[in-house]
Amino acid sequence: MPRHPFLDDLRATLIAVAIGAIGALLGWLLHFPLFILTGPALVVSVVGIIGPELRIAPVFRDAAFLVLGIGIGAGVTPQAGQLLLDLPLAALGILVMLVAIIWLSRWLLVRAFSFDRRSAVLAGSPGHLSYVLGLGLSFDLDTTRITVVQTVRLLALTFLVPLAALAMGITVDAGVLIAGASMAWHHLLLVAGIALVASLVLKRLNIPAPFLLGGLFTSSATHVMDLTPGALPPGLAWPAFLVLGTLIGSRFTTITPRELGQSLMAGLGSTLIALICAGVAAVVIAPLIDVPLIHVLVAFAPGGLETMIATGAVLGANPGFVAACHVLRLFILTILVPMMLGKAAQRPNASRS
Repeated sequence: MPRHPFLDDLRATLIAVAIGAIGALLGWLLHFPLFILTGPALVVSVVGIIGPELRIAPVFRDAAFLVLGIGIGAGVTPQAGQLLLDLPLAALGILVMLVAIIWLSRWLLVRAFSFDRRSAVLAGSPGHLSYVLGLGLSFDLDTTRITVVQTVRLLALTFLVPLAALAMGITVDAGVLIAGASMAWHHLLLVAGIALVASLVLKRLNIPAPFLLGGLFTSSATHVMDLTPGALPPGLAWPAFLVLGTLIGSRFTTITPRELGQSLMAGLGSTLIALICAGVAAVVIAPLIDVPLIHVLVAFAPGGLETMIATGAVLGANPGFVAACHVLRLFILTILVPMMLGKAAQRPNASRS
């Protein structure tokens, strides 16, 4: 019998999510911070490295992101929207932070791990993975090393940001998204329909994470106008977070143990630099805009866009502010990385910064 692509995608997704669910259970038993994300990310990444390929089909990934966006947007209030006025100052902090991360990561990767200068710029870039890999391919660089370093950063920050919150005395695993009465189903269908259209438009415009942002922006608007009051039902929120955690771990599925071992320390070193720079920037900016430090940290932390926005929602941060900061980060990187890559190319044979 001929194989049906949709059934193959469904089977692969169910296998990956089932393994992710085991990770979530282990995370809960071991008291992982934000276990619904960190548990699946860890277990799926380990299985993906030593076992079969694990993947989430795009249609299920996009559906989960749409649901997450709607749930996160439900936490936006008219008062929270005022925080967006602080974006110019936050943007300046993000720009300085990104320059510092790329420069310091390049220095570390060249000096300690024998990266060439251009590969070090791309491996140390805090985000925009597909764009970074495209640049790497255009220069015929070793994209495998770049991918491993970037993937280690994404997984490490998924754990480190919640741990930073725990260190500040904030509980991050008591629940996901906002508490309160669930949205009525007719309201949920209304916001989902509008969000789907908005997401497809954003996708057409090549906006990053279009389904997450489409759901977030639409839900934010309808909640501010009180058209769709209430929170996302837990029966939708938990599976969406589980898919996100599984997706994070599945990034390791094409990386061999040998490749991971060769670049693991490089990835952890650049991740530590990124977290320190984000922490310093957050410490400087938070009091200037009168926002809790952990909220600014999750808005500045250069992890995966979807992961950091979801983590911010769990921590009670303003979703609009967190999302805007991460979109700004990707926009700035679009311009900044080629500039720093060009500067590095002026000394292609240099072994030191």
